[in-house]
Amino acid sequence: MSDPRPAPAYPFDARPLVEPVPPGAARAFVQELRRTGRLRTSPYTGVLIVVLVSAVVLIMFGSVAITMISAVVSAVSAGVEGGGGIALLFALFPLLVVGVVAAVAITLFVRGARTGGERMYRLDRFARANAMQYEPRLDAPGLPGMIFSIGSSRHSSDLVRGDRPRFVEFANYRYTTGSGKNQQTYHWGYVAVKLDTPLPHIVLDATSNNGLFGSNLPLAFDKDQRLSLEGDFDRYFSLYCPADYERDALYLFTPDIMARFIDNAAALDVEIVDDWLFLYAKRDFSTLDPQTWAWLFSVVGALLDKFAQWARWRDERLAAAAASMTDAAPLGSASPAAGGGPGGAASVPFHPPLDALRPPPGVAPEGRRLQRGVPWVPIVVGGVVALFWIFTQIGPAFLR
Repeated sequence: MSDPRPAPAYPFDARPLVEPVPPGAARAFVQELRRTGRLRTSPYTGVLIVVLVSAVVLIMFGSVAITMISAVVSAVSAGVEGGGGIALLFALFPLLVVGVVAAVAITLFVRGARTGGERMYRLDRFARANAMQYEPRLDAPGLPGMIFSIGSSRHSSDLVRGDRPRFVEFANYRYTTGSGKNQQTYHWGYVAVKLDTPLPHIVLDATSNNGLFGSNLPLAFDKDQRLSLEGDFDRYFSLYCPADYERDALYLFTPDIMARFIDNAAALDVEIVDDWLFLYAKRDFSTLDPQTWAWLFSVVGALLDKFAQWARWRDERLAAAAASMTDAAPLGSASPAAGGGPGGAASVPFHPPLDALRPPPGVAPEGRRLQRGVPWVPIVVGGVVALFWIFTQIGPAFLR
């Protein structure tokens, strides 16, 4: 399946990602971000953690070194024959290790500080070169996609966003689940595209990135909501739409739109919710890699011109509400001030515009969110593993 019409080309300039950074420019840019409040956390947090760990190692080896030196002094003072030289050799070894660790820690700090600032500087210049804006971090982004309501410590980083020809945002995303030893941080990259009108909740689960136990998405959906489309679309995506919205999904995913998704976004999971379209992957999107940005820009560019077709969609389930409003004001009625024949009746009937006969933009409540499902495969596998462990621990006691 392919669309004979080529996708439109959009300007793309990746030179700021690889061009040399002028001396001092990155540091000045980071200072400006902090001065204006756009950067509240240090870009060197990861480096500082390394330095702290290195400091602990230094303290440990330093204490060993002091102990060794004390032994040397004691041995030499006691006049132990041959013992002083050997003890001195052992004392110098931890001192050498301390020096190496200190040098590595300083090197990592300096390099990390420079790299962190240069990264933000390059991404900001890249955004400007492509008529977009850069934001280093956004805590708890208020987006309706499935990944944005899970866990804690939710934040987007390295956001590159623009509004021409429509609002698009590229970013990396993190959230944490569990606590203590069970705490786990999840890493995602996403593209958020603003649509013209709210649409039914639809998910395209890409088959190419599924794991051993099925989908890599953080949520499972009821299998009864899965819709099979024509052609080979099912080889690339599993499409989920709310019950009784199958005809609407077929209206939205015409053969030409399906071709665009297959040819350009087969490696990405897709979610349509409210008036947003999201593209997901378990990798960073906002990077210094020109090839990654070229790929993402090509995906968005291939889809943008097709969204105009979706703007015409209307939920027929809202027609009843529109009809009730029309019934409240009969078409032939008019106020006495309108003049006309006896009793104030209008002499010329009023004809509303055709748009007034269509349902208003929006989605009925039953189509706004998919019904959640139960991920049975991981649960069954986990249960089997747990039973096996219990049997290996308790079984031998019963066999005695």
